[in-house]
Amino acid sequence: MAQELWQRALRVLPGGVNSPVRSFRGVGGEPFFVARGQGPYLYDQEGRRYVDYVMSYGPLILGHAPPAVVRAVQEQAALGLSFGAPTQLEVEMAELLTEAVPGLEMVRMVNSGTEATMSALRVARAVTGRARVVKFHGCYHGHHDTLLIKAGSGAATLGVPDSQGVPPTLAELTLTVGYNDVEALESVFSRFGAEIAAVIVEPVAGNMGTVPPSPGFLEAIRRLTRQAGALMVVDEVMTGFRVAWGGASRAFGLEPDLVCLGKVIGAGMPVAAYGGRREYMERVAPLGGVYQAGTLSGNPLAMAGGLAQLRALSAPGTYQRLGELADRLGRELVAMARSHGVAASYHAVGGMMTLFFREPAPKNFEEVAAGDATRFGRFFHGMRERGVFWPPSPYESAFPSLAHDEKAVEATLAAAAEVFRRGV
Repeated sequence: MAQELWQRALRVLPGGVNSPVRSFRGVGGEPFFVARGQGPYLYDQEGRRYVDYVMSYGPLILGHAPPAVVRAVQEQAALGLSFGAPTQLEVEMAELLTEAVPGLEMVRMVNSGTEATMSALRVARAVTGRARVVKFHGCYHGHHDTLLIKAGSGAATLGVPDSQGVPPTLAELTLTVGYNDVEALESVFSRFGAEIAAVIVEPVAGNMGTVPPSPGFLEAIRRLTRQAGALMVVDEVMTGFRVAWGGASRAFGLEPDLVCLGKVIGAGMPVAAYGGRREYMERVAPLGGVYQAGTLSGNPLAMAGGLAQLRALSAPGTYQRLGELADRLGRELVAMARSHGVAASYHAVGGMMTLFFREPAPKNFEEVAAGDATRFGRFFHGMRERGVFWPPSPYESAFPSLAHDEKAVEATLAAAAEVFRRGV
C-alpha cells in the first residue's frame, strides 16, 4: 500500500511531497504516509504505530488531537470556516499575544512563518529606509527570496542552501554571518551599518538542529542594531511558546523591535503572526503605507484551535515539565551512544532538543555540518524500524510533547538502546 501510494505521489507532487524534508532525502529511503495521530503517537496507512518526535515540527505541544483543541475547532467549524471579515477570536488571540510576548504592542495575523518574516522585514525596511538585512548561517526564516540564503533545515539537508530562482540583485541585499559569532557581526556593522535595515535571528536556532545562543550573542545584536539605527527582528516561529511562555524573548529577557510567531499559536493549524512596537506596526495597511494582506489571515478555525492550546499551556509547571523531558531524552541518548564508543552530544532548550553525532555540542552551522550524517541516517532508520519517528534530518530539532508519558519515553529509550547495541 505504501509503495503504491508513494509512486502515485511521485507522479503528481515534486519529489512526492509538499515540503522537502518530508522526502527523507537527508536520511535515505522513502517516507511513510500518516493516517492519524493520537497523543504522542502517529499511525501510518498500514496501521503501524510510532512514538512521534517530529510533532508537525513543533506546534503540537499537547500531542496529537488533544480534546480541548479538537473540540474548539469542531465547534467553530460548525459556525463557519472562513468569513473574510473580522471575528472576536482574532481580537482575543491578539490580546493574549501582546500580553505574553515582550515588545509586542500590536500584531498582525498571517498564514505561515514565511509570510510573518517577509512582512516583518518589509516593515523594517519601511521604518529605516534601508534595504540590507543581516541573517545567520543555518537560520531558516522561510522561503522568500531575500532570506533563502545560507539557510538551514530542508535547504541544508538537500544541499542547496542558495535556491535557484533567487535574483542575484535580491540575494545581494542579504548579509550572512556565523551564528554566535559576535566578532563577525561587529565587522559587518562596521562596514555596512548605515545600510542595514534589520538583523533577523532565531533566538534559539532550530533549523540547524537545536543550537542555543552563546552568552552575549543576542545582547550584541541588540546593542549593534540600536547603535546603527537598525531593527532587531526576532524570529520565534519555532521558539514562540515552545521554549517558554511568551517565547525565547521572555526567557532571555530580550527587547525586540519586531517579533515573528507561528506553529504553536495555531496548535497545528496554518497560522503565524508578526508584530512589535506600536509606532512600527501602525505603518501597516490600512493605517500606513506598508501593504500586506491575506484573505485567510486570522482564520477562525486556526484562532479557535490556537487559543485552546495557548490557554492550556498557561498552566503552572507546563514548561518545566517540557524542558525536563527534552533534557532527559538528550542526556540518556548521549550516555547510550558514548557507552558504545559513539561520539555524541546534545542541546536542549525548553521543548526543543537535538542529538548530534559529534563532540562537543556545536555552537554554529559549520560545527553542526561537521557531525556524522551517515551515522545519523542509520540512527533514524534504526529508530523507525523500532517504532520511533525521529526528525528525518540532522538539521532538524526533535519536539517532545506533554503527551509523551513515561510509557512513550521508555519505549523510545528502549529502541535507542537496541539501535546502539547493534552498532549504529
